[in-house]
Amino acid sequence: MNVRYFAAARAAAGVDEERFALADGDTLASLLEAILAVERPEPPAGTPPLARILSRSSFLLNEVAVRDHAKTLQQADVVDVLPPFAGG
Repeated sequence: MNVRYFAAARAAAGVDEERFALADGDTLASLLEAILAVERPEPPAGTPPLARILSRSSFLLNEVAVRDHAKTLQQADVVDVLPPFAGG
């Protein structure tokens, strides 16, 4: 499945997007564990660690908000990681 990172999540992950090969039926929680298992360089100064960003982020599954980390995923899914935004 494809994961797209936005704003601070992009900075902390070090990439705009990446693919994960999880089994159909794995959950959003499993995906978040896989994201955190990737070895990454230190984020830029002033950027929180990815784990902290993920704990505060909202997620879109195929462009629909999902809050339940037990939600099952499929290989063709796209998950967007949206950290809290300020301003307007």
